[in-house]
Amino acid sequence: MLAYVVLIVGFVLLVKGADFFVDGAASVAKKLMVPGFIIGMTVVAMGTSAPECAVSITASVKGSNEMAISNIIGSNLFNLLVVCGCCSLFSPLLIKKETLKKEFPFSIICAALLLLLGAIGMTTGHLDGIILLVIFITFLYVMVNSAKKAMKEGNQPESEEVKELSTLRCIIYIGGGLAAIVLGGQMVVNSAQTIALRFGMSETLVGLTICAIGTSLPELVTSIVAAKKGEAGMALGNVIGSNIFNILLVGGISAAISPVDVTAQNLIDLVILMAVSLFIMALVWKRQYIRRKGGISLLVIYAVYMVYICMR
Repeated sequence: MLAYVVLIVGFVLLVKGADFFVDGAASVAKKLMVPGFIIGMTVVAMGTSAPECAVSITASVKGSNEMAISNIIGSNLFNLLVVCGCCSLFSPLLIKKETLKKEFPFSIICAALLLLLGAIGMTTGHLDGIILLVIFITFLYVMVNSAKKAMKEGNQPESEEVKELSTLRCIIYIGGGLAAIVLGGQMVVNSAQTIALRFGMSETLVGLTICAIGTSLPELVTSIVAAKKGEAGMALGNVIGSNIFNILLVGGISAAISPVDVTAQNLIDLVILMAVSLFIMALVWKRQYIRRKGGISLLVIYAVYMVYICMR
């Protein structure tokens, strides 16, 4: 029972810590006259990946390598199937043609790269982590430059609303947020390990289910609220961006800090992730949106996947 309480408290610390960190860092960026859209693409985008980052890095450092990589794969599958599926039940899920042609294929390439690096020696080592981080920095650079170019051409990118905070509050928000993220990550990993041992579950299964769903709940709640308001147009694009960040940033940092062992099950799950991405890409290629029937099919696929990983 204590493990469950610690797990829930850990998730709360992760989510609220990420919120406070993003608010503080975004306010500092605005004080430095950084454009809102760049804040959204960097500080806010990386802040949404903070829970996954904290759990995977903590698991990697503690030697729970199966949980580290499973959390990344599980979060990405949850984002694609559950977040997108639930949103499309309330409102048609739109995706920009540019995202469909650029970011979406790139997210599949990232999954394929992680599969390749993991298959070589069945581990992602320090060098693999550095490779992923270099690609992430390059991706971020290209994305920001593309947004700047679009702004010069008169196509104003969406700007992120930033809270105005005093310097003292910025320091408190950033420091407190980071502390909560680190502490929350440790609590989630420790309690998840305890639960896994108690029920004879593998760390891979815990990472794919408990940790993945817990760290992705903020995206799910936010996206459903937006969908109910008829503002679900950016949900799929945000999910794709989050998935790229998870593989390159979270996976890169985890491997760079401590080599992460890769199991045959991890490789199978990566193949499933790529297959799901291709399925959704085919689903939206012509009409550029997912309707209710498509959303239900995504939720059914996730349910089948849950049964599969519990039985294997």
